[in-house]
Amino acid sequence: MTSTQVTDVQQKREQDLVDTVVRSFDGAGDERLRFIMQTLVKHLHAVVRETRLTEKEWEQAIAFLTDAGAITDDKRQEFILLSDVLGVSMQVIGVNNQAYADATEATVFGPFFVDGSPRIELGGDMAFGAPGEPCWATGTVKDTDGNPVRGARIEVWEADADGLYDVQRPEGHMAARAHLFSDDAGEYRFWGLTPTPYPIPADGPVGKMLDAVGRSPMRASHLHFMVTARGLRRLVTHIFVRGDEIGWKDTVFGVKESLIKDFVRHPAGTSTPDGRSVEGPWTEVRFDIVLAPAEPAQPSV
Repeated sequence: MTSTQVTDVQQKREQDLVDTVVRSFDGAGDERLRFIMQTLVKHLHAVVRETRLTEKEWEQAIAFLTDAGAITDDKRQEFILLSDVLGVSMQVIGVNNQAYADATEATVFGPFFVDGSPRIELGGDMAFGAPGEPCWATGTVKDTDGNPVRGARIEVWEADADGLYDVQRPEGHMAARAHLFSDDAGEYRFWGLTPTPYPIPADGPVGKMLDAVGRSPMRASHLHFMVTARGLRRLVTHIFVRGDEIGWKDTVFGVKESLIKDFVRHPAGTSTPDGRSVEGPWTEVRFDIVLAPAEPAQPSV
């Protein structure tokens, strides 16, 4: 039965329930909380009514959420993963990081950031022994007026060549993650790993959901950045590899055209910019970062 086949009497009963539940939040002291809860109720009920959700389907949804809670721990957040694959995370990012001048676009934070990463000096190596092809990354940090940003804190992290982050390995030590600071000219440089595609954790309820709907769990190759500087809006973003086999099919919808970069490949034996001796081939990439003001007067149109 579709919603258009529901009788007027039935539709009134259903709408009366929606109205009653919405009114139940009228007494909330926090106006913002009241607005969010009432809006959420309206949309949740609309899904139930539009799809004519069965009791069995409702039970399956509850079981799915229960399983997501059971698998979540201090190293794995299945609900963030769920938000990611439904595109909700990217929508929240978009709403809270409105376009401003030529500021660098934001994208999803992801579930694998870890506080307390080791500091490296400019030109240092953030791989810390993680397997993968070396990558020389350089760029500048500027504000939207073109002024270099000195001392910007740049957090970088990524998966290794096996498609794993350090927190997914039993060894327990940090690798393929670090932080550094831009110099007086706003420039930065470091050695990392050439990004490779990898699957999100697919052994839980989110992975089963993707399999059921015929979607891939693969993420496009990327390198994470989080950049903070006084008076400027924090930037959480990635850069992606041009020509990547996953590309726009990224399962968390994180790819943006402005964030696709050329990872230039050099054959074994090619001299590196800092004179480092590298066994085998290596790549280099440039990523110039532009930070918006902390409280921009108005978004660009």
